[in-house]
Amino acid sequence: MRSVKAILGDRETIVVARSASIADAARLMAAHHIGALPVLDGDRLVGIFTERDVLTRIVAAGRNPDTSRVGDVMSTDLVVCEMGESYEVCLKRMQQARVRHLIALQDGRLAGIVSMRDVLAADVDEKAEELTMLNAYVHYIPAHMQIRTALP
Repeated sequence: MRSVKAILGDRETIVVARSASIADAARLMAAHHIGALPVLDGDRLVGIFTERDVLTRIVAAGRNPDTSRVGDVMSTDLVVCEMGESYEVCLKRMQQARVRHLIALQDGRLAGIVSMRDVLAADVDEKAEELTMLNAYVHYIPAHMQIRTALP
């Protein structure tokens, strides 16, 4: 079972400052094709800013993304995982908390961010491997049972 560390590999963690504008954070997310950013105040993790925050706390509320700050609309109730945890544990945690991103920690410090897409891709890969093994098992014919034909 793959761990968060195996899923994330050496992927760079893109972060945003608490003082950044929503417009700047959205541009950063768009440039990197990501749906969430860990929010830092200096080097301290203080929240997570997600697409859902943009939609519900900026667009739906009619706020100006150029003047609104990430720190004013970020989510502060962090749902986290450890780098050594399995993707299945992460998937269950995401389902229970109804979130699509987990902050990954290593020794209590920010180590990355894992998305629902990352976790589901790991699940699909593992299921494909299992299916291949089961298929090979079902179609395996022991050597002593194989029909041998004599050549004339």
